[in-house]
Amino acid sequence: MAGLMGDDRALSALTRLERALARIEAAAGRPPVAGPAGDPALAEAHRALRSRVEEAIGQIDRLLDGAEAG
Repeated sequence: MAGLMGDDRALSALTRLERALARIEAAAGRPPVAGPAGDPALAEAHRALRSRVEEAIGQIDRLLDGAEAG
C-alpha cells in the first residue's frame, strides 16, 4: 500500500510540474513587456532572473526525463 501512495504522490507532482511548464511556455510566447528605458540596474536584475529561470527549467526538464526513463 505504501508503494501505491508514493506512486500517487509522484504522479501528482508530475502533473503539477506539467501544469507549471504549460504556464511558463504560454508566458514565453507573449511579447516582452518594456521596462523603464535606461535603467541599468533593472536590466541587470532582468538578466539575472532570466538566467535563474532558464536554469530552473533545465532542472525540471532533467527531472522529467529521469522520471520518464525510470
